[in-house]
Amino acid sequence: MAAALSRALKLPGKKGSELGEYDPLTQADSEDESEEDDLVLNYPRNGLGRDGCLGSGSSKLRGGRSGRLVGAPDEAQEDEEEEEDEWREHLPSKSRQDREAMKGVQYWSHGDSGRERTGEDRRGSGGLGGAGLGVHSAEAEEKRMRVKNAVRSAFFLVPLVFAMLLVLLCAFLIPCQKGELGKTLQWEKALGDAGGVTPPALALWDVDGDSVEDVFLGVTGWTNDTHTTQGNKVYSAVAVSAVSGQVLWRKVMRESVMYIQCGLQFTTQPSPVCLLIGKSIIMAVNGTTGEKLWPVMLKNIESQAVLLPDLQGDSVPDLLVATLPVDEALDLSLTLISGRTGAMLGHPVPFNLTGQGRLIGPLLHETQHGAYYILFGLGNVEAISLRDIYIRATSKMPITQALRKRDPGWEGLKKTNLSSFIHIYRGAEHAEFLLPLVTGFGNNHNNLDTVSNLNASRSDWVLVYGSSKLSVLRQKDLRKEWTFNSAPIHSQPTLGHFNDDGILDLFIQHSANGTMKTQIVDGANRDVLWTSEFVCPHLVLEASAISTSTGQSAFLFWASEPIKAQRNVTKTTVTQGLAAPEPLIRKLFLLHPAYPLILLELTSTTDTTVTSAVSYQEHQKDASYITVSSRPTPDSEPGARIVKSMSLRAAITKGQIVRLGETNKNGGPIKPSAFEIYKFFRRLTFKRQ
Repeated sequence: MAAALSRALKLPGKKGSELGEYDPLTQADSEDESEEDDLVLNYPRNGLGRDGCLGSGSSKLRGGRSGRLVGAPDEAQEDEEEEEDEWREHLPSKSRQDREAMKGVQYWSHGDSGRERTGEDRRGSGGLGGAGLGVHSAEAEEKRMRVKNAVRSAFFLVPLVFAMLLVLLCAFLIPCQKGELGKTLQWEKALGDAGGVTPPALALWDVDGDSVEDVFLGVTGWTNDTHTTQGNKVYSAVAVSAVSGQVLWRKVMRESVMYIQCGLQFTTQPSPVCLLIGKSIIMAVNGTTGEKLWPVMLKNIESQAVLLPDLQGDSVPDLLVATLPVDEALDLSLTLISGRTGAMLGHPVPFNLTGQGRLIGPLLHETQHGAYYILFGLGNVEAISLRDIYIRATSKMPITQALRKRDPGWEGLKKTNLSSFIHIYRGAEHAEFLLPLVTGFGNNHNNLDTVSNLNASRSDWVLVYGSSKLSVLRQKDLRKEWTFNSAPIHSQPTLGHFNDDGILDLFIQHSANGTMKTQIVDGANRDVLWTSEFVCPHLVLEASAISTSTGQSAFLFWASEPIKAQRNVTKTTVTQGLAAPEPLIRKLFLLHPAYPLILLELTSTTDTTVTSAVSYQEHQKDASYITVSSRPTPDSEPGARIVKSMSLRAAITKGQIVRLGETNKNGGPIKPSAFEIYKFFRRLTFKRQ
């Protein structure tokens, strides 16, 4: 086969001394001296002859070679020596050592060279032989490698892309959702007539299950009659979503709603129960839908409902309210009401009180021995056992364990054995306020949940009397812990933690001669911890205290410009008959104990804010400041009642710094930079008290 291939290709060559034919695969080109090393055949010495592997010599030679391999080792040795002599003639320029080294590679070199030449001639002749197959094989191999690389790249890139998307989701999308929730909590809605400066009924409770306290408000509107008279007023209670400001439900009432209280729980009513209290009616409604559950009719209701322990054994807390008939000014009555059905328990219990002035309470107090007493009064503060009230109202002995206990210490405070009253406070100066010394009481004290009421019923009290005296009463012996004298206090004190001694401090404010003075009194020893003066905002509005992530409270209050900031401002007066003065701008300030000489101005308005409350968002660690304001109108039409919700954390980011001074208590300079102040406040979070 090799010989035929050589003749077909007409390759030059030589006839070997041993071979009988011309074999181009076993001869070297004698004319090319530079390639003679590569063209020399190297016969292997593994027992295979030239004729059997490479040549096509005569059968005689092949047979002879075969015979020598099998039976004549001496002849084979002689043939090998003759072959060596022949190779020496072809390589005269090589040394013996080089020729010995080349013997092991010359055969394969010659074979490769022969195959390369054969392939070149085949390509030159245009045949579709092994070279063509090699090209296609190489292309297939290259294609396979490209596919393999693409698969490897996909296995690497796909997880990487998913990881990047997950990082982007966590880093951007989730905070954006929180930001959107914070935006939706800021809304403003007009509901009914302004109604002057009388504070409307306001309560907070979550009734739609979104973990945010919703807003309940007493609203006064008008019918379609063009003439606004007393007869065409429409009274209602409205529930507003704290997230969006949308009205959840509206309940029309036949009279103005004085109080709204939520949180009463029935075992058979999964939704919270809200009480709508007017002058002559108490109506329980489903807090989620506004559906009426039960009503009770009374006369001249003067107080909110007090949550009592279960008096009937039906596992539902019962209620107590105070009534004060107009024709009998000194006969204040206490009425017990079933929390489940609204039915009166017995009849109202009247008390002939000798005092006069502001109605105090009623409040529930639980002594250290577990006995229950009701605190109430007109100008004075009296206490009477709940057990005695129940017996006088029903003419029956109590059947529950809650009413069977007596406190010997409190019973010993009675002046005589025939008297039912225990004197908490009696004096020449009328009592103005009495509130439990617990955080969270005040703006949110109108709820009926058991936990907050239980904490309030076991505390000491803050007493304001004579308009300018502030005292803390100890509940264990009814003695005054301390007394603080100040200017007349026009609003209920606000309780919060200004220092870090763990004892509640008191924020008070009073106005006189166009100036409003604010002070924080230490609850432990009546020391003044902070004070400042402002232009009077013509508001009688309770401040708010909010617990923060620092463990102290932030205080929110309304005022106009600080007096110290206006020292260099010339005061202007308006002469009667000239242009009307500019409307008074009222500002909401935030005070934090970490920076006592810094106020953060959160917002300003010309509206008259009449009441406020604080709603918490546990998941966002934020709080919303709810305000109800009267907004005047330019024409003769009645103004609008504006309900507004403002996120405190969002307001802080836009707040303005107001500096009250440049020195601390020790007289040293203190002027933190604006960057430091903003950094602190923007990291501040809020929590439920």
